[in-house]
Amino acid sequence: MGKMATKLEEIKRLIGKLQQQQPENIKAFLGFMTSVEQEGALNTKQKELINVGLAVAAQCEWCIALHVKGALDAGASKEEILEAAMQAVLMHGGPALMYMTPVEEALEEFSHA
Repeated sequence: MGKMATKLEEIKRLIGKLQQQQPENIKAFLGFMTSVEQEGALNTKQKELINVGLAVAAQCEWCIALHVKGALDAGASKEEILEAAMQAVLMHGGPALMYMTPVEEALEEFSHA
């Protein structure tokens, strides 16, 4: 299993634990997430591309793995994902630039899956 796939497994494990330890809170969060992620004025691909940029800005490798995979699954190209990620670099500078590393890792890993 690759590094970024491991990140996705870690998310699943965390959610599973929180469903036992904090059932009401995680249920509310997951419900909110499901609601926000539904297509509306923006389609799933557009939302995932936005989430890629936000994940880079937040410097969250788990979020990067989740949303790069989500963007690819929604039909985004590597170029679209990289452009979305670069928006975070524009707004957050050098530290965000370093988080292009896990974006590249996720693209490499999930594009060949």
